[in-house]
Amino acid sequence: MHEEQVMIDTKDGDMLTFTCRPEGDGPFPAIIFYMDAPGIREELYDMARRMAEAGYFVILPDLFYRFGVLRFPFRSPNTAAIWKEAMRNLSNADIVEDTRSMLDYLQGHEAVKNGPKATIGYCMSGRFVTAVAGTFPDELAANASLYGVGIVTGKEDSAHFHVKDIKGEMYFGFAETDGTVPSYVIPTLQAELDKHGTEHVLEVHPGTTHGFCFASRDDYNEAASEKVHAHFMNMCARHLK
Repeated sequence: MHEEQVMIDTKDGDMLTFTCRPEGDGPFPAIIFYMDAPGIREELYDMARRMAEAGYFVILPDLFYRFGVLRFPFRSPNTAAIWKEAMRNLSNADIVEDTRSMLDYLQGHEAVKNGPKATIGYCMSGRFVTAVAGTFPDELAANASLYGVGIVTGKEDSAHFHVKDIKGEMYFGFAETDGTVPSYVIPTLQAELDKHGTEHVLEVHPGTTHGFCFASRDDYNEAASEKVHAHFMNMCARHLK
């Protein structure tokens, strides 16, 4: 496995980004992996490595770079207060611009295959995946949003308004019990997907709670997590390879 920490130039500064890919020259299809709210940590690196082992060039940006270097080695009310505040101060527009910079970086990388790319995001990044899929519809062919927070809001920049522009395939996976996803979110999102004929799968995983994809969490549900992983990798294989 080839791994590297790189700085990607954005309009708001240098964004530290973890990259990994199989050994060899490639080129490899690219996956952009958006972190969840607790931020960059070894668990996310391991998840990126697993995707890379299947033959992909994976990049995992530190979306909190605007606030300095934030790392949370343990979960507590104190650390949660910090990352929740950082999350509240990241807009969909911020991540769209970050993604523009990442796509420019990938376009110029000799180990990255030209053509369609994939995105995956968890928790706070579920809305970001939705927004970027609609903003870059000709480049992002396979997109997965896992228990996304804030996909449907009453604000003008709500991510679900981007559904009308999405051309790629979407996967939305939600937990059965999730206090961060109000009851109106799934039906509103489903109606928007149906209205615009977006190619998608939207499913609620029985017996799960928010965070079910992360093995370090008490909420981890191995069966649901593995199902999600397999579904996403199948999407990537069909659209990127």
